[in-house]
Amino acid sequence: MEQIFFWSLAVGLLAAATAVVTLRNPVTNAVCLVLALVLQAALFITLEATFLAAVQVIVYAGAVMVLFLFVIMLLDVKAEARRPVPWAKAGAVLVGAVAVVAGVPKLVATFPAAREPLRWSSHAMPFGAKELGTLLFTSYAPLFLTTGVLLLVATIGVVVLCRRDPSP
Repeated sequence: MEQIFFWSLAVGLLAAATAVVTLRNPVTNAVCLVLALVLQAALFITLEATFLAAVQVIVYAGAVMVLFLFVIMLLDVKAEARRPVPWAKAGAVLVGAVAVVAGVPKLVATFPAAREPLRWSSHAMPFGAKELGTLLFTSYAPLFLTTGVLLLVATIGVVVLCRRDPSP
């Protein structure tokens, strides 16, 4: 039963994430992103990581999505939907994404602690925010910092994409 629940959440998360990057309406993208974040929090619950699930919902699905919605309200949604898809840029992004996905196993293989499964709960000791922080900033620090770099690159990409060209 647990596997059925996990796989249904995983398929739903993949569908929501795919909808975020393929649909053209920014409001629909934001709603799909909220759905993806909530499904990811549900996956954290299946791993018995209730603290991470709560942080996922409060910080990302709550605070970050409010900021995204403010940005969407500042955009001209109808003009964005009419704008043609730049296929050359989309191809370059696809090549970059494939390169990143191909490089992730090599990155994980360089850190021995990353090969061990992450145990969220143990009956021997309570696992709270302090233990999670210690684990993230010791054994999983390089992978945690890599996630931060990926978020920085995504932020720079959003700034470049939303930049308006100066009119002559």
